[in-house]
Amino acid sequence: QVQLVESGGGLVQAGGSLRLSCAASGRTFSTFSSLDMGWFRQAPGKERERVALITWSGTTTNYAHSVKGRFTISRDNVKNTVYLQMNSLKPEDTAVYYCNKRGATMTGDYWGQGTQVTVSS
Repeated sequence: QVQLVESGGGLVQAGGSLRLSCAASGRTFSTFSSLDMGWFRQAPGKERERVALITWSGTTTNYAHSVKGRFTISRDNVKNTVYLQMNSLKPEDTAVYYCNKRGATMTGDYWGQGTQVTVSS
């Protein structure tokens, strides 16, 4: 059974930090160490967007302009886990955060429950 379990979200004041974790398991992620992985977020009334990407080896990362310089994605291929360190959080970062493999689609791929991040001003 495919599973993506996101955790680490919460309520934080603007300027604060959070570290999100995502544990992947199951058939789709049995080759986790060969998959490029990303963090995505979806705010109320908005489409899901990718905010960070890390290649399978961890050597290359890519960020959305809105989070560049504040967020850091990393991974542990032994634990099948991907992380997102979020610093200098802003109210506009408020969203449900998800992880998934690169190219995952809303209709064709499994998604976990996500973790809620709320940033107060």
